[in-house]
Amino acid sequence: MVTAPIDVLFTEAEIRTRVGELAAAISRDYAGRDLLVVTVLKGGVYFLTDLTRALEIPVTIDFLAISSYRGGKGPTGVVRLLKDLDEEITGRSVLLVEDIIDTGLTASYLVRALQARDPADLAICTLLDKRVRRLVETLPIRYRGFEIPDVFVVGYGLDYRQLYRNLPYVGVLRADPAGA
Repeated sequence: MVTAPIDVLFTEAEIRTRVGELAAAISRDYAGRDLLVVTVLKGGVYFLTDLTRALEIPVTIDFLAISSYRGGKGPTGVVRLLKDLDEEITGRSVLLVEDIIDTGLTASYLVRALQARDPADLAICTLLDKRVRRLVETLPIRYRGFEIPDVFVVGYGLDYRQLYRNLPYVGVLRADPAGA
């Protein structure tokens, strides 16, 4: 594995504690409701797994896969759906679980696409919120793990060129390991 200098931003224990707090709030808020928890492959898998295992209510889970088009100067908000949901969401409570929200363009696309299917309600739970880069301020973020500064983070599902997803913590990648 290629290694690079990584500074720990949130330890495994800090993440575990915060995920437990979020799960308790979600369990309380959605008790007695038909909750479908959705995440986007691949980054959200670790967070979704730990979060749903900590929930005290029955839930259904499903996955989306998307490809974001990046223009020459950054994100565009143009998204291509690679894998759609297997579950029907009409009339159900839907919680979109994100690993990170920065500009909000991709999350905004996903919210619009899911709202078009007429769920009973739709909210977002994000582990990391990079508000400093936010371009879309109207996202329905109901649950937020940590707010982070404008740094490039890896670990706990977040990658750099498909590496570092398996780190049990979230860290700041200080340099490009490929030297690019």
